[in-house]
Amino acid sequence: MDNNRSSSRPIDGSRLGTSFRSQLNSFTSSSPLAEAAIARDLEDEEEADPDRDPDDDNSDDSDALRHKASDYSMATGYRRPSAIAIGSRPTYMPGLAVPEHQRLNKRERESIRAEERSLLRDNLVIPPKRPRKQKSEDNITARWGKRLSIVGSPLLSRTKSQPDEETGIVPGESRAGENGDPDESTALLGDPALPYGGQDTAEDINQKWEEAVISGKINTTWQRETKVIARYSRSLVLTFLLQYSLTMASIFTVGHIGKVELGAVSLASMTATITGYSVYQGLATSLDTLCPQAYGSGRKTLVGLQLQRMVYFLWCVTIPVAVIWLCGTWILEAIVPEKETARLAGLYLKVLLAGAPGYAAFESGKRFLQAQGLFSATMYVLLFCAPLNAFMNWLFVWKFKWGFIGAPIAVAVTDNLLPLCLFLYVYFVDGSQCWGGFERRALRNWGPMIKLSLPGLVMVLAEFLAFEILTLAASWLSTEHLAAQSVLSTLTALTFQIPFPVSIAASTRIANLIGATLSGPAKITAKVTLVIAFFVGILNVTLLSSLRNYIPQLFTSDKDVIRLVAGVMPLCAAFQLFDALAANCNGILRGLGRQEIGGYVNLFSYYVIAMPISFGTGFGLHWDLYGLWAGPAIALGLVAGIEGLFIYKTKFENAVEAARLRNERA
Repeated sequence: MDNNRSSSRPIDGSRLGTSFRSQLNSFTSSSPLAEAAIARDLEDEEEADPDRDPDDDNSDDSDALRHKASDYSMATGYRRPSAIAIGSRPTYMPGLAVPEHQRLNKRERESIRAEERSLLRDNLVIPPKRPRKQKSEDNITARWGKRLSIVGSPLLSRTKSQPDEETGIVPGESRAGENGDPDESTALLGDPALPYGGQDTAEDINQKWEEAVISGKINTTWQRETKVIARYSRSLVLTFLLQYSLTMASIFTVGHIGKVELGAVSLASMTATITGYSVYQGLATSLDTLCPQAYGSGRKTLVGLQLQRMVYFLWCVTIPVAVIWLCGTWILEAIVPEKETARLAGLYLKVLLAGAPGYAAFESGKRFLQAQGLFSATMYVLLFCAPLNAFMNWLFVWKFKWGFIGAPIAVAVTDNLLPLCLFLYVYFVDGSQCWGGFERRALRNWGPMIKLSLPGLVMVLAEFLAFEILTLAASWLSTEHLAAQSVLSTLTALTFQIPFPVSIAASTRIANLIGATLSGPAKITAKVTLVIAFFVGILNVTLLSSLRNYIPQLFTSDKDVIRLVAGVMPLCAAFQLFDALAANCNGILRGLGRQEIGGYVNLFSYYVIAMPISFGTGFGLHWDLYGLWAGPAIALGLVAGIEGLFIYKTKFENAVEAARLRNERA
């Protein structure tokens, strides 16, 4: 482990409270566009009601407004995950997901304080929460001696004179120095009757954390980082699996009707993702910047104002989306050779349009809650809606005998239930403090929001398109190949929902450590992440390869489709290891602030290498579906290799220094 200091420049201990914290404002470079938008909203609010007390909006949590991010050492590394889990390949918005506000809510303060206290405890800077009990035979005898009231027992007397195993201090012996002044032991021990020796106050944690970091005392272990990554990712894995099940349920249910219907639902889902869902998700990413900055402005109701603007904007965007979906049959018939498949896919899109406004509101509402630190709200909503969606798919398709049309009806109903459940959560549980009611101001000042949304839209579309284009290509082979492609893409997307949340957890953790100038622990976390990714990849390889003849039968009863899926499954299983490693290499790069490396490598590998190979082997060499999947398999291996080599060569100390430079320019 690297215990070197992150900078060779001497630091005056008397300036710890100012110079050190000023160095820690990494990964929070402010967005001038967002700041200007928030400032304009504040001015409009002042003009509308000049006598308004700014504390009125925050009477329930005024303490949050008194605590700025600079008051907490790890605060500026603290990241709010904002992930997109619809489509075959979820994506992560690394730049827009960073909290850019300068104030912390109660949950964030508690999270940062607990993390710093835990690291201080593990590095013996402060005592453990509870003194460890002695397990020696003498100690057992002493306890029985007390119970039997054996006063003056030689065994009891000898036990009391034994020094403490952890501190070396003899019980009852003075902890002061020869002159009665506190010595080194006094500061460490504090009051043994209190948790952490009474040294877990905010002032003590801040001071001891800064001193420990400057002196290089904060280290970590692979065991600790494994637990942290597991804790960070467990709820994310569940959330991603639940959200992807909304798409998977239709494919799983309709697949047993026939291969034409299975191909149609896959084609419709792909079209809906590229032309609708990904558009909503990409545009809504601007709220990852605007909502946290509005929250940090001191006027919480501005968060609700940003929510209203985005909902209205996305509803306006729904108009061109509706035109595309309503004309879906004509568009797909011009692209897909199988007319019946195109007709059913177009019908699916027409019905799905009823849920588009609800889904747009859900994407906006999700970020409204995340800005307040309410990350579990989405998981609770999905815990209710995802099983209900699967049940409605079965109910409408098979029980009510509506057939193919039942699947999009179930999805549309679910898309409208999602924002309704979020509303109920805000109304009855938490989050209503940031809602100030409907305002006409939501119809103005859209320019900054749109400018911030467009880069997110481009990033999301680029990520989705690389894999979804394979579905369109498979339709040119045959109906059976399109149906098999639907099963394969669903399976590989499902297995991806495990390593990808781990990568989000890794980027969050590494960003926290880099933000706190802890390059050594960040390096340990990166190594642990890659080891976890390796085992997750092996798990996916084992599952897909060993069950390749059984899994396809869960999706369809057509023997030709089952044969095609089973034939390509070994290739899909083989690149699962590269898939997991590539996803987590991307997460490490995001944590280091070098996400542009991952972007360039991914774009080159997918669009310059994978797509030509896929079309060349699939159509040129007539490898059919096997050839279409050969391109992504090679690309993922290339991504994992290039990014892994870059991470190996990277000096984490340089990432810390780069974070400081970003702060100086901010």
